[in-house]
Amino acid sequence: MYRFLLTPRWWVINVFTLLAIPVCLFMGSWQLSRFETRVDTHNQQQDDASRERKAAARPLSDLLPVTAKTSGERATATGRYDTTHQLLVPDRRLDGRDGFYVLTLLRVDGDVGGGKGTADGKAGAGAKALPVVRGWLPGDADDPAAAAKVPAPPSGEVTVTGALQASEHQGGDGVSAAGGLPRGQLGMISAASLVNLVPYQVYDAWVTSSQAPGALRPVPPTAAEGTGLDIKAFQNLGYTGEWFVFAGFVIFMWFRLFRREAETARDLALGITPPEPAAPTVPGADRTPDDAERTRSPSATA
Repeated sequence: MYRFLLTPRWWVINVFTLLAIPVCLFMGSWQLSRFETRVDTHNQQQDDASRERKAAARPLSDLLPVTAKTSGERATATGRYDTTHQLLVPDRRLDGRDGFYVLTLLRVDGDVGGGKGTADGKAGAGAKALPVVRGWLPGDADDPAAAAKVPAPPSGEVTVTGALQASEHQGGDGVSAAGGLPRGQLGMISAASLVNLVPYQVYDAWVTSSQAPGALRPVPPTAAEGTGLDIKAFQNLGYTGEWFVFAGFVIFMWFRLFRREAETARDLALGITPPEPAAPTVPGADRTPDDAERTRSPSATA
């Protein structure tokens, strides 16, 4: 009764099933491992952040370039704020409230760990700028009343300590790369977006200051891209379920086809043949010529 399993058609079905199930299980397990890795990374970041808040800040030069490991670590840099290029970064949320970042460029010498300015009070010739988010304010960056609450950056040489962050990119949380922002505003914190706004080089990194003056509130560091429990982590979890469902669907369809074929083979073995489908009837096909003549209307015979 099960000889149909040896037919070419069922050879194809069986081979496809035997290959599809392990592939689905492998892909589901791989997506699950990706989710577990992100969870472990998130927990590790929480532990590292707790230790870093207690650890001493390291010179910026020791932490560049920014990687997933150095992102969020406490960095320190000494220089002078460029008070003529303070920028507002609109549409940034903190604790569920709308607001904006206050970003000021810190001119530092080539020795970013503790460079000194020149005798005339300006940064040296080899100085670069480090974007520093001095804090966050609630409100709309386009509102003059909200912008008036931004405290002026301190003059003279300062030492900034804060969490190191990688440059933002399109698609990041809160990032606006559409352009058309008013003068004095910035949609994306990155060297690429700042290079056309300032007449000097900018580090491919930024720092969120741990101390916010005046009405500003410190901006907490964000997790490095590809780590932590972000939307991509839960996408991995969703893909895990989808692959396991695909594996179950393949098994279900094979069993359904097998049962239908087995029932057909059993009926044939018992001499039970499936009824032939009835041929479609054509209206008037069973009428004789005399019947057609008798049903003809009088108007047709006139």
